[in-house]
Order: sequence, then C-alpha cells, then structure tokens
Amino acid sequence: MTQDGPQLPPRPSVDPGDVSEFAVQAARIGTFEWDLRTGALHWDRRLLEMFGYDDGTFDRTIDSFLRRVHPDDVGRVAEALERARDTCGEYAPEFRSLLPDGTTRWVAARGRAIPGEDGRAVRLIGAAHDTTVTQQGQTRVERVLETMPAAFYSLDRQWRFTYVNAEAERLLASTRDRLLGGEVWELFPAALGSDFERHYRHAMATGEPARFEEYYPAPLDGWYEVRVWPSPDGLSVYFLDITARRKDRDRLARAAQRADLAGRASEELTETLDVEQAVARLAQLVVPTLADWCVVSLVEDDDGSAHTRRLRDIASWRVDEHARRLRDIGSWHADETARPLAERYAQVRLAHLKDDSFLRRAMTARAPVTIAPPAYRAVQDVLHPGEAHDLIGRLAPESGTALPMRARGRTVGALSLFRGPGREPMTAEELASAEDVARRAALALDNVRLYREQRHVAEGFQRSLLTEPIQTEQAQIAVRYHPAAQANQVGGDWYDAFLQPDGGTVVVIGDVVGHDLEAAVTMSHVRSALRSIAVTTCAGPAELLTQVDRALRALQSDAIATVVVARLEPVPEDGAAGAEGAGPGIDPGGMRLRWSSAGHPLPMLVGADGAVTPLSAGRPDALLGVMPDSERHEGSVVLAPGSTVVLYTDGLVERRDRHLRAGMEQLRETLGGLAGLGLDRLCDEVVARMLPEHPIDDVALVAVRLRH
Repeated sequence: MTQDGPQLPPRPSVDPGDVSEFAVQAARIGTFEWDLRTGALHWDRRLLEMFGYDDGTFDRTIDSFLRRVHPDDVGRVAEALERARDTCGEYAPEFRSLLPDGTTRWVAARGRAIPGEDGRAVRLIGAAHDTTVTQQGQTRVERVLETMPAAFYSLDRQWRFTYVNAEAERLLASTRDRLLGGEVWELFPAALGSDFERHYRHAMATGEPARFEEYYPAPLDGWYEVRVWPSPDGLSVYFLDITARRKDRDRLARAAQRADLAGRASEELTETLDVEQAVARLAQLVVPTLADWCVVSLVEDDDGSAHTRRLRDIASWRVDEHARRLRDIGSWHADETARPLAERYAQVRLAHLKDDSFLRRAMTARAPVTIAPPAYRAVQDVLHPGEAHDLIGRLAPESGTALPMRARGRTVGALSLFRGPGREPMTAEELASAEDVARRAALALDNVRLYREQRHVAEGFQRSLLTEPIQTEQAQIAVRYHPAAQANQVGGDWYDAFLQPDGGTVVVIGDVVGHDLEAAVTMSHVRSALRSIAVTTCAGPAELLTQVDRALRALQSDAIATVVVARLEPVPEDGAAGAEGAGPGIDPGGMRLRWSSAGHPLPMLVGADGAVTPLSAGRPDALLGVMPDSERHEGSVVLAPGSTVVLYTDGLVERRDRHLRAGMEQLRETLGGLAGLGLDRLCDEVVARMLPEHPIDDVALVAVRLRH
C-alpha cells in the first residue's frame, strides 16, 4: 500500500474488434457477404440460425437465401438485390422469412454494394436482424386502427399522409393509394384558413395536443370532431363524423329557442298595453328565430272612435267583407341595412295587394298559408305593379308563411314571415312554433283592445260625472282632468264645484283608492253622497266630511278616499271672530275660505303678489272610510281679490321616482312663476310642466280665483 492508497490491478487492454463483435452478438444481428464475382454467399452463425440453416444444409448460394424468403416477398427482395448491384447502391428491404417448420419471421436487412477498380460492384456486404416482435406490434396496432369505428391518419412533418385507416378512407371519400404520400393542404384545399390548419400547425409547432370541432364543405359537407397528437415524426389525427350529432344538437337548440320565444312572447307582450309597443316587440321577437324578416298586420274595428280615425289617418288601410280594417303596423329585418326596405314595404304593400294575396288567403281560411320558393316571385304575382312589387324583389325572400293571429274567436291580425335564400323553408316543428307565437301574440293584442275599450268606457264614465264648474260673481273656477296613460289606470279622481242653498260656494277635489272602472263607479257614489249631503244640510267642510263618512258606513260601502272640501263665503261686515285677517281694513272684495282635508295633499294659495302658501288645517285627518267617528278639523283664511287657490290630486305631484314632498315643492315653485297668468292658462301650464309624457295616474285639478 502506498501513501496514496491501495494499489489496483492493471486494467486489461481491450481490442476494439472484440467490442464490435460483442455489440453485434448482443443485438442478435447477423452479417453477410455476397461475392458477386464467384456467387458465393457467406453468412455468420447468427444469420444461419435466423433462416433455419446450419453448415451442412446451407450451400452458400443466393438461391439458398431466396428459398427461405416468403413467396409473396421474393420478387421485391430480388429486385432490391439487383438494384443495389447495378447501381453500387444500398440494399435495405424488410421481408418475411419462411422457416422449414412453417414459422414466419420478419427480417430487416441493410447492406451496400462495393465497387471494384472498374467501378462495377464486386461485393455486397451488410447485416440483418429479426424484427418479428416489432412487426407483430405494428400489425396489432394496424389491426386495431383498421377495425376501430373512428377515422385515423398520420402526417409527417412535411404534411404528407403516412397512414390512413379504412374508416378515414370512407370519411375522406378517398383511397389509400391517392392519399398516402400526398400533402394534406393540396388534397384538401378547403382546410386552408380554417380551424383545421390553425390547430394542426399549432400542434406541430408547440407539441401541444388539440381537440376541436369544425365543418368541412363539399364534397365532404360534414362536421367533424378532431383530436390531434403531435410527435417527433409529425401528427396523429383521430376524427369522428359528428354531422348527425350536430344536427340533433342544433335541432334541440332551435327547439329550445322556439320554446323560449313562446315564453318571451307571452311575457313581453303582456307587459305593455300600448299597441305600437306590443307590435314592435313581436316583430323583433320572431326575428331571427322564426324568420329573417317579418311584417305584423293588425285588424281594427271601424267603430268610429277618435282612436280608430287617428289610425286610419296615419296608415294604409284596406277594407274586407266584414267592414273591418287591416293595416301593416310593424316590421323588422335581421339585416340592419335591409330594415328600411322592409319598413317601406310594410307601408305600401296593402295598397298594392291583389284579392288572391297570400295574406288575404290566410285571413279568410284562418289558417297558415305557405309561400313556396322562390317566394319573392310568388308574392310579386299577387301584387299590382308599383313600389311594393319592386321592393319585394329587392328583399328577395326565398320562402314565406302568412299566419292569422286569432284570439277569443276573432282575428286580430296576421304575421308575414320571410326567409332568405340561405335558409331552408319552415319545418313542421317551426310552423307549429310560429302558430303558437301567433296565438299568444293575438291574445296579448286582444287584451290591449279590451283594456283600451275599458279605458274608453271608464274615462267616458268619469268625464260624464265631471261636469263643468259653476261660475259666481265673486270667483272664477277652472278645472282640468287628465287620465293615466295606461288603460287599467283609469280610476277614481274627481272634482266638483257647486252652490249650497245658503249661498256658499263648495269646491271639492277627491281620489278614491284603486283604479279601473270599479274605482270610477265607487268615486261616483262618494261624489253623489257628498254633493247630496252638502246641498241638504249646508254643512261646513269638516261637518260635511264627517256626515259623508257616516253615510258610507251606514251604506256598508268599502270605499276609501282622500278628499279636500273647501267653502267660499262672504266675510262678515263686522269682522266676526274666527276669521283670520278679519276686522278693520279688510278688503271689501275679500272672501273667507274654510277647508277640511281627509288625508289629501295640501291646497296651494297663490297670492296676488305671487307668493305661494300651502294651506294646512293642522294635523292630518283620516281618509274617508277609515275612521268614521274621528274628529275632523278645519282651516280658515281670508282671501284678497286676485288670490288663487289650487286643489289637485296626488297624480300631479307624486311619482315612483320622486317623493311627495319634492313634488309639492316643485308645484309651489311652478305656481309662483305662473301667478301672473290668466286662470285657464295657469291651469294648462301647471299640467304641462308637472306631468310626465306618460303619467301613470289620473290627475284632477281645480283652481279658484277671486275676481277683482
């Protein structure tokens, strides 16, 4: 042992040739040499074993080798040998060997022809190894690939097909002979610029798998689910034809859309009582789910009403045998640029329709009428020459359907649905959905008609009760009444002005709780009771409200109302006590105003100088119909000539987006700015400035001005 540690034995030297021989044996590779001058074929022992020979049975001829090659492979192996010999090139076949016991093995050979001094081949040397296990694995894989129901192919890094299974041949509508070796972009040019190219190139560049769905146009004309796996050699692509699945999915989606459309038609159309708004919603609802564009027509009774006359004046009308009028009231197109054309067509088509038009057939038959392709020509045939004829040509519908809209046994309108050339005509399911929507729309539109009629009745009833106010020597009285914009909001607002037998002038403003015709009827009962008791008893404001409250209880009425009763009476010459401002110096033209409020907004006093003062009688008193035995209070003030008192219902000052106090403050400021106007002008301006465009509540107003 040395100072550096134990001495190791010397490493034996190794001959490089021994290493090569060891590697060849370890890899079970056999070597061969074919002397092309003598014809002698030399094999090592490994190769002899591989082909089922020994030293006694192998005669060292090329024929001995070819006798062991599978008959189906002999031709291409012999051709490979000749080509290597003639070109002094490489020899690299893979073939099957058939052993004496009938066993088949796969062999891969690699060799090269060696030229002599004259440049011609004199020897062919090389090696071979058994690839049976590899070939069996590949065979199993190919057998699986060939029998599986999914399509599979592989591409090399130059985008060439290297393998295609039978299902891929079927789906790609091509054969292996045409596909193998061909470039995918040349064989399938429609893939360029699509998701196929984008995902394939991304997978090849990044090594990341991809999964997607994409449509390939004719001649394949199908949807495919594609999965892509990259490898060093290229791409493996697995794909399924999902066209039927997509159609089923699209069919279910369309069915869901149609069901949603029917629900939305009921929901949205019942949210409005305005005809124009309902029709606009309907037109936009059916496009594009049921049609690319549509026209909505309405039937109106010619009842001679102002409403009907107004509609007749602003639209094109057509009279049918039932003396009812049809008008195109709305349209919509999925293409924004085509909407003006559809709108103009809706404005002019009725005037140009012939008697055998599809619309008239649908209205007469009370059933859908289908317009077969090309629909624009069929429609042109039932139009007189003119603008509508030209417009339908520009709109160019390919198919169409006219559907009557019927509800409660009457036809309220019609839907004209059109589809362009890129869309199939309606299926039976779609037509059933369209009929369902038409029925729901008809019911909603008929509800609008019923509400409108109810509004006319209620408003007419109210106005019949709201008579012209009296005028006296001492006071000018002006009144205004504005019904709510919605039909079902017509209700119980009222005003009144009359003389009591003792000479007092009574002014009343009131609002019965509730809306609709029932509220208007209740209002008439309260108004009549108040007027009758006031005339027969000459009671003052507070006493009058108390007696009315008791009368409603005795009559078992469930009416609830807010009311202000005001009474104008002369000021006693001696300035009797209890009259604010009475006494020496009182203006001889002045009048005393006494009032009592049953939970109603405060009256406003506008002085001749423009000052505005809310009139309060102290603490608020109960509404009529709530506490009949409660004590009621009065307020009193002496009015100078030129003074104005304004009484109003809460619709003037109260809104959903604004508190009552804010509304009263706005009214006070508005009255202050209008104090110098005449009474009628003042009333008009107050209403114009205080009310929104579409008030949600009735408004009644009474203004009393003392004459000079």
